[in-house]
Amino acid sequence: MRVVIIGGGPAGNTCATVAATLGAQVTLIERDVIAGAAHLWDCIPSKSLIATGGELIELGRSHAMGLDAQGRLDVAALRERIAGIEQHLHRTIVELLESQRVRLIAGTARFKGLHEVVVETAGGIEELEADFVVVASGSRPRVPEFAPVDGERVLTTRQSYPPPELPDHIVIVGSGVTGVEFTHMFNALGSRVTLIVSRQQVLPMKDPEVAAVLEAEFLRRGVALLKGARANAIERRGDVVTVSCDDGRVVEGSHAVLAVGSVPNTDDLRLDAAGVELDGGGYIPIDHHCRSNIEHVYAAGDVSGKLPLSSVAAMQGRKIAEHLMGLHNRPHRHLDYDKAASAIFTDPEIADVGLAEAEAFAAGRKIRVTKVPFSANAKAHIKADPRGFVKIVSDPATGVVLGGSIVGRNAAELISVIALAVTNGLTVNDIVDSLLVHPSLSESLADAAS
Repeated sequence: MRVVIIGGGPAGNTCATVAATLGAQVTLIERDVIAGAAHLWDCIPSKSLIATGGELIELGRSHAMGLDAQGRLDVAALRERIAGIEQHLHRTIVELLESQRVRLIAGTARFKGLHEVVVETAGGIEELEADFVVVASGSRPRVPEFAPVDGERVLTTRQSYPPPELPDHIVIVGSGVTGVEFTHMFNALGSRVTLIVSRQQVLPMKDPEVAAVLEAEFLRRGVALLKGARANAIERRGDVVTVSCDDGRVVEGSHAVLAVGSVPNTDDLRLDAAGVELDGGGYIPIDHHCRSNIEHVYAAGDVSGKLPLSSVAAMQGRKIAEHLMGLHNRPHRHLDYDKAASAIFTDPEIADVGLAEAEAFAAGRKIRVTKVPFSANAKAHIKADPRGFVKIVSDPATGVVLGGSIVGRNAAELISVIALAVTNGLTVNDIVDSLLVHPSLSESLADAAS
């Protein structure tokens, strides 16, 4: 079984690993970096910077713990730390793939026909025959026409890890997940931050109560929020960047960062040569097996138009490998994107999974909503951080857990319990009856399920 995978990110390398383990002859093509540009150049650096900023915030709270601590940011050491993490992850994944005899090709791929893939490498052109092709070519930051990105003062998110010098005043355009993470990150590292919010709350697709907690924290930390403003022009003059909004408001800063979504990397693949269809946004529509309209061509990760999460991409890669190797001819659990847990690495952290309260009310669905603040949790006070809450959404008739949201310390870890309940149809009583550690933040999960 000859499998050609285009893209070495979480979707591609996971698919390659599983398919090779199951006996496939796998070739993996990557033009940038094994482990994925979006993963190694977006996710890992930003989360590393956020972790550093988080430590600085912890030092600021240390007086509440009876300590007198100070911290000074060393940008050079921070850059070295990020590079070290990237190199380690890249090396580990390459070694794993090579140990499974996956053939790695550094180059740019495109389709030549139904089963033919052409690769442009430094050494020339190579043509490959494939029984199955998996497109996992990822995405790149979206750049609006009005934004003169120069990589110095006007930046995409991928150019901000960190800039050569810490910005004095950075204007962030976009208040979705990436925008609020960058707001937290630069504010924590010491920059003055203005966040342009096109609607009336940050994180417009999230629970309003969740967004309110984050907004209050941003305001407390001195972040300027421009609500109801949509950026429509950016101009750089020397060391000053001016961002103009459609309502007439203007912000001047030393830098501007665009956090306005991404674009799928499908435009140079010649997918038409294989008859693969795209939607209006350039994504590849897929079925529940992650197949495109062409039976032997699969798509995974950002190009599939599903949730742009590394965890989802990796799971898609696994499911594809199992399907093309024939393991899904028997009953199995399909991917349910509505039950994928996600997290936002701000301070406090935010995480959610499953059915949201607002979504249920909009659909007229009867639900039971229970909410417990961390201010009632002993461990939260021990850690001097009682911000946030746990909210659980359940079926009032059966008690089955339908979803949940967490705002607070370690939310990204704590959501796993609710995610497990949502995925497996567990009830609130299953959580309540669990004997959890005391004192721990997880006790709030049982309290919210009561």
